[in-house]
Amino acid sequence: MSRIGLKPVEVPSDVEVKLDNNVVTVKGPKGELTRELHADMQVTVEGNEVTVARPSDHKEHRSLHGTTRSMINNMVEGVSKGFEKKLELVGVGYRAQKSGKKLILNVGLSHQVEFEDGNGIEIDVPSNTQITVKGIDKELVGAVASNIRSTRKPEPYKGKGVRYEGEFVRRKEGKTGK
Repeated sequence: MSRIGLKPVEVPSDVEVKLDNNVVTVKGPKGELTRELHADMQVTVEGNEVTVARPSDHKEHRSLHGTTRSMINNMVEGVSKGFEKKLELVGVGYRAQKSGKKLILNVGLSHQVEFEDGNGIEIDVPSNTQITVKGIDKELVGAVASNIRSTRKPEPYKGKGVRYEGEFVRRKEGKTGK
């Protein structure tokens, strides 16, 4: 039995949830999100609660039950509070800067790597070794942060690279002499 799927999603007073067949639209102070859900899931909106029910106990329906509830919850949380991921650059000469709507990274490559704001994503650079990715769509915020991290993943010998804030990088011992 899905424990997450059984919990109703609490909708704040400043957020509006509309349901049209299997398309959910959530509107709030930070923006609007629309998502098409699986046709088998039964979503109901009653007052300030959204509940998700599954038609049977088939494996596919059980796996979709909690996932559908989590997607709706993330939409409600995104339009009311928003999401953010923080990244940090570790390494000599590794730095980030913001130029207009572009993020420019110097991470030890022969060229600068550029990322642009867009699709409801905002990239901030509080200091030259920290990056903050903000937005209302949790999936998109995570994808952009992952793309930025993939330019130079942390390596295990010196720990240099782009990493999530608080990420632990397991260090290896280097070569030893005879």
